[in-house]
Amino acid sequence: MAVFPSPERLARFSTRRPWTVVGLWGVALVLALVGASRIGSVLTTSAEQYESNESIRGNDLLEERLFGTLPVQETIVVQSDRLTADDAAYRQVVEAVTGAVRGLKEDVANVTNTYEAGAPSLVSEDGRTTIIPVTLVGELKDAEDHAKPLISAIEPFDGKDGFTVVTGGDASTSFAFTEASKQDLEKAEIFGIPAALLILLVVFGALVAAGIPIVLGVVSIIVALGISAVLGQAFELSTFLVNFVTTMGLAVGIDYSLIITQRFREERRNGLSRDDAIVRAGATASRAVLFSGIAVIVALCGMIIVPQSIFRSLGVGAVLVVAAAVVAALTLLPAVLRLLGDRVNGVSIRLPRFGRKSVSERSFWDRTTAIVMRHPVISVAVSVILLVGAALPYATITLGWAGVSSLPEESEARRAFEILNTEFSAGVLAPTRIVVDAPDVTTPEIEATIDRLVKRLGEDGTFGVPSVQVNDAKNLALITVPLTGEPQGDAARDAVLRLRDDYVPGVRPAESGARIFVTGVTAEGIDGTDLIERYTIPVFAFVLGLSFIILLVVFRSIVVPIKAMIMNLLSVGAAYGLMVLIFQHGVGNELFGFSKVEGIETWVPLFMFATLFGLSMDYHVFLLTRIRERFEHTGNNAESVAYGVRSTAGMITGAAAIMVAVFGGFASGQMVAFQQMGFGLAVAVFIDATIVRSVLVPASMELLGDRNWYLPAWLNWLPKVDVEGSSVPAPSSKAAPPILPATSGLPGR
Repeated sequence: MAVFPSPERLARFSTRRPWTVVGLWGVALVLALVGASRIGSVLTTSAEQYESNESIRGNDLLEERLFGTLPVQETIVVQSDRLTADDAAYRQVVEAVTGAVRGLKEDVANVTNTYEAGAPSLVSEDGRTTIIPVTLVGELKDAEDHAKPLISAIEPFDGKDGFTVVTGGDASTSFAFTEASKQDLEKAEIFGIPAALLILLVVFGALVAAGIPIVLGVVSIIVALGISAVLGQAFELSTFLVNFVTTMGLAVGIDYSLIITQRFREERRNGLSRDDAIVRAGATASRAVLFSGIAVIVALCGMIIVPQSIFRSLGVGAVLVVAAAVVAALTLLPAVLRLLGDRVNGVSIRLPRFGRKSVSERSFWDRTTAIVMRHPVISVAVSVILLVGAALPYATITLGWAGVSSLPEESEARRAFEILNTEFSAGVLAPTRIVVDAPDVTTPEIEATIDRLVKRLGEDGTFGVPSVQVNDAKNLALITVPLTGEPQGDAARDAVLRLRDDYVPGVRPAESGARIFVTGVTAEGIDGTDLIERYTIPVFAFVLGLSFIILLVVFRSIVVPIKAMIMNLLSVGAAYGLMVLIFQHGVGNELFGFSKVEGIETWVPLFMFATLFGLSMDYHVFLLTRIRERFEHTGNNAESVAYGVRSTAGMITGAAAIMVAVFGGFASGQMVAFQQMGFGLAVAVFIDATIVRSVLVPASMELLGDRNWYLPAWLNWLPKVDVEGSSVPAPSSKAAPPILPATSGLPGR
């Protein structure tokens, strides 16, 4: 039954018309480059939510009845190491900074200082620090465009004559995150691509063959970014999209190309002609790539379920790059192999290879598998204990959003935050807003409610001095109150939760008819975390359910998908636990060069789950397909398991090493969110390719024996899917040993 398109037909077409295929891809690449070059203009650091909540309702009221569009505020900090605000030289610097900022008429709507406003509250107690409030032009989505000129305007004053002049706020923070994201991306590329190339050299032993997967990975990334830039004209896209598309593009693009290229080289070694070898690779390895790509896309679609811009951005970007990688592997790669022919083996490099079928290597995998299968109960027990033990710290996880303190120490926004936190309150950068909605907020009853709330805030040491503002229609009051410390820190979150759960219900009479909404950056972060937590179970159910169905159909076994679900959950859980242990509890974080933070970035665990479930399908498909096909030939479960582990060892080891290298590149960045993401993905892939593949799979299959392939009679109606072209005639068992094990079940080698 034909369920998937025919990869061998695509390979045959690409072989017959290689220049046509390459030309079409060239045109697509040029168009994609045009779009990709403009991707920055459609990205944002904000996390939009598409379900209403308390903070969204509060912001909507402020826009409708008070501000129009919520103003984008910046706070310039001027600090002297020796002068005070009473000194003439100090005032001269403040006025010069104010004048320079006021000259940015296209970017700045309003600016003032303590001297112009006659506001002593803008000066710190010791007199050495003052703040200059700035209102930028436009909305928050345009904030980054206006932040760069502002930062450039005050930069000449910073570090001159003993003065520190920096700015903090939504715009500069957003700009700082974008710049740090770009730097991390560059660092990841500098680390990840050379590391992947080195691993490919070890796998292939030839420079030309090693370069092909890198090129196809880059092509997939450019195409995905080009399409994303077009979609970004209509939809909100997160700035993290570029980093994730690059990560996934390198990981799966290189992985898929490696599998097909190596299969082509193997078939040439087995004596097939150039064109026949390409078609055979299309009929076998390309089928596995197509199925794996579909499985990855299905898992990644789980992120699109979450009504939040970061998840949908990452989900869409990942789906696009995986789809581009699959299409490139099925069409462009065969055309390139047809044009190169045996020149794919050009520039031979003498290095030890993962896939060399030497006696010692075969003995290593045979010996390892034999030990595991000889003691299956102990092997399963030890593996499960290790993975569950690693997962235990996950029980203590705290979710939150990256705040200013997670930025590099030298960034403008972080320096401003630290000075404000010491001399004033860092909460002035992101104050909490309490919105009181009533037909008339000037009635004695409502005014008494506001007074009681202001009094409660004053008694809580976490909050600063509140201010009250009433709109012209007198149907809305705004209480603005700064929070001490990091707006996304534990103390700020606890304070806002107290405000919502205790203070507001305690001061609002039920008969008043007033509605009170707590909003602001901290409240928005809390609501965002709640949203993701609510959608965690639906995403898990979606990914697990569809993955189960796919494995059930492909392997026609109800046992295989159940084991796959359990093993994947164990490896993901272990990665979660180790991430919490290192980043949140600070155990060994300095050894890896990671930052210790109060919590794990809210989107990372769910994002990791969807991503890893897709990627881990590769290993399960390649390994279990080999075992299944061998079992159908021999009927010997133990020998089939040993053969499957041995024959896929080189490919899986190489592919996993590449993914670990790429993900590790992102873990080496400055931004904590990327450190957590890169580390979690790298650890999970490593666990999946070692403990799961080498121990749990063979040991569990030995314990279950023929029951591995049990399918209830009432499920016999399921279609039969030929994933790796098992119907394609296998080469003779006397064929020359391949450079790297193939990805389809070939009888005894």
